Amino acid sequence: MTAPAALMPQLSPVLDRLCPMHLRLDAGGGIAGVGPTLRKLRPGQGLIGQPFFELFELRRPRAVGALADLLSRPAAELHLKFRDPPETAMKGVIAPLPAGGAVINLSFGISLFEAVRAYRLTGGDFAGTELAIEMLYLMEAKSAAMAVSRQLNVKLQGARIAAEEQAFTDTLTGLRNRRAMDHVLDRLVIAGRAFALMHLDLDRFKAVNDTLGHPAGDAVLRRVARIMLEETRKTDTVARIGGDEFVIILDQLVDPVRLDRMAHSLIARIQDPVPVQGQTARISTSIGTVISEGEATSAAQVLGQADQALYAAKRAGRGRHLFYRPGMAMPPPEGAAEAGG
Repeated sequence: MTAPAALMPQLSPVLDRLCPMHLRLDAGGGIAGVGPTLRKLRPGQGLIGQPFFELFELRRPRAVGALADLLSRPAAELHLKFRDPPETAMKGVIAPLPAGGAVINLSFGISLFEAVRAYRLTGGDFAGTELAIEMLYLMEAKSAAMAVSRQLNVKLQGARIAAEEQAFTDTLTGLRNRRAMDHVLDRLVIAGRAFALMHLDLDRFKAVNDTLGHPAGDAVLRRVARIMLEETRKTDTVARIGGDEFVIILDQLVDPVRLDRMAHSLIARIQDPVPVQGQTARISTSIGTVISEGEATSAAQVLGQADQALYAAKRAGRGRHLFYRPGMAMPPPEGAAEAGG
């Protein structure tokens, strides 16, 4: 009958295939055999012949320093880790061999994902029946799903931002629209902040559309929008609120001298002749400004006062700037003939 010790050379290939993370210990606790995956964890390090208790730290059961003591314990489950970095934690079960010594079969347990990344392990490093194979597939599927989810979230976020931006933008000029102006104005009034609001209306713009056509009118509007952006601060809100009507909201700017200087600069630049399709378009602008030191009770009140100042500027001869003051004449009802057209 074959002696148990003679079976070890035949047993090693079987253990390598079925338990690629096994350790075979001799009777003295030295490492006599190592599975291929376990060898991969310490490449170039000769594990054969090393004392098991010097290579690994037992975390459960504790206070065991000899193989005989370990085998005498009723519980066969082990919790251990490498003593040298990386200190990979593992679980294992131990079984005695007939000829003396023991076999310990190890696994990574909950440290599987970290070990796969740290040692670049693949499915071929585990037994075919090992649960780790399914876990690796799940990990790869989860990573792929998370990558797709992140990409989708980025696209959705971009689409949402683009939709919000479009909802607040005048498509012809690229300025803010009436909705955006209302939002900013309501916020300033509710917060009781100091600000100024300029209401601009283009003079003789209808004549441009009538004589040169609407494409020429659109080109003039885009030029006016560009001038307004150049004459204002990045923190100001410049909005087109109607065909040839614009509003500029200047947060925390209530100095009448600065505001009057800005208004006259706008008037001077806007009234410069505009070459369009080989012809010349001539317009001007009238501006009404209202200053709120935080006392405004509603956005409608501010807009109404700016409209009164604008109407007064038009009646005074157009191409003018006036500040609102109490007692100014009210503009005619919408649709009625206005001074100057």
